[in-house]
Amino acid sequence: MISDVITFLNSGGPVLYGILLVSLLLWVLILDRYWFFHRQAEDLCQGHLKAWMQLDNHNTWYAFKIRQSIVSKVRIEYQRHRAFIQLLVMICPLLGLLGTVTGMISVFDVMAATGTGDARAMASGISKATIPTMAGMVVSLIGLYFKTRFDGMAKKQLEQFQDKLLK
Repeated sequence: MISDVITFLNSGGPVLYGILLVSLLLWVLILDRYWFFHRQAEDLCQGHLKAWMQLDNHNTWYAFKIRQSIVSKVRIEYQRHRAFIQLLVMICPLLGLLGTVTGMISVFDVMAATGTGDARAMASGISKATIPTMAGMVVSLIGLYFKTRFDGMAKKQLEQFQDKLLK
């Protein structure tokens, strides 16, 4: 299986290794956010909710400012790494485009050296042009799905937390 992956990476040229690196980093961040939303977010909210409940009066200006501070702290934790995930999602198609350009350059090099009659040599360059584009788009779409999902989860859970603070 590893040899198949290496063959695929070699068929796409050196840009595909960059897409692999971005993909691995993206998956680390996705798994981190998944772990946070399913394991840590509830504990974080419960801890801040307990601190809020220990206040004597929830109707003063001072309590309002404490509530804003608590919501801000929780919001920061919910938004952690999401901007970086979005950056990686935007980089992937650009890396794919870079792969397209480098692949087409190798096609033009073959055409300049052998003429337009060597279809086998041109096919290698066209493969190097299309595979990184496809890989960049696939990684980008996967990252976009998870970023959108995490945005929705964060919004929903933050609204529920803010409602609990108002009770």
